[in-house]
Amino acid sequence: MSEIRLFVTTTEVQAGEVLDLLSEVFGEEDVAIATTEVDEKRDIWEASVYLLESEEEDARSRIEDALKIAYPKLVLEREVIPDVDWIAKSLEGLKPVRAGRFIVHGSHDRDKVRVNDIAIEIEAGQAFGTGHHGTTAGCLEMIEQVLRARTIRNALDLGTGSGVLAIAVAKMRPVPVLATDIDPIAIKVAKENARLNGIVSGMALETAPGFHSDSFRKHGPFDLIIANILARPLIKMAPQLVTHLAPGGTVILSGILASQRWKVLSAYNGMHLSHVRTIWRNGWVTIHLRND
Repeated sequence: MSEIRLFVTTTEVQAGEVLDLLSEVFGEEDVAIATTEVDEKRDIWEASVYLLESEEEDARSRIEDALKIAYPKLVLEREVIPDVDWIAKSLEGLKPVRAGRFIVHGSHDRDKVRVNDIAIEIEAGQAFGTGHHGTTAGCLEMIEQVLRARTIRNALDLGTGSGVLAIAVAKMRPVPVLATDIDPIAIKVAKENARLNGIVSGMALETAPGFHSDSFRKHGPFDLIIANILARPLIKMAPQLVTHLAPGGTVILSGILASQRWKVLSAYNGMHLSHVRTIWRNGWVTIHLRND
């Protein structure tokens, strides 16, 4: 069955606002949403939703209803996505990403790794998170800072995707790491990436559709919880997330547009977590909080 892309063309600022709107429309549904720069000089961006063709009718109706209210001048367009592994194709030309001591690279860039780098090799797969997005890079930078400053006995990477963040923790500190995702394909890819990076023990990778999964009780509570998801689900899950945080624990949150940061901070401040630092990257933020 064909994949399609429903998208609107607008400015960078409005594309971010539309992304926020789409995240509200679809909530925690398994739908890929993204913004893409089309023309830097003319400030042309696209906000897109990626779907199977069978899902189009319902999704189109919901998106158009939301746009009519908030952005009546925007036109929803459609594109059929060719059956090409675009992730693999795009990674062929991507340069390694550096975030603190971490470097995320493909096999074709192993020669770019320096002596003191913590290298994470990731090949194209079916899960998100190659390190090239501002949220992943921001999380890597924050992970290094937290692991340098605090003693962490165990960690949780919630919504692990390709496993980059869990691998980063495991490579920097020999502590148990639980990596979970609602998508079993993501867990399969993350396991392959963990093996590729020489991690043979200490990391549990499990499919977990929500905090009711036994995985969190079995491995927690956690001194460090990393959640690179989206603002709305982060806000919704705040009470459950905090119940799995150990006393004096640390939380790293990302997948948050800069304009959404106050809502996320408010939700977690309400759970008695204090803000430590925010990292800004390409319109996205990564937030560090703790409960001590």
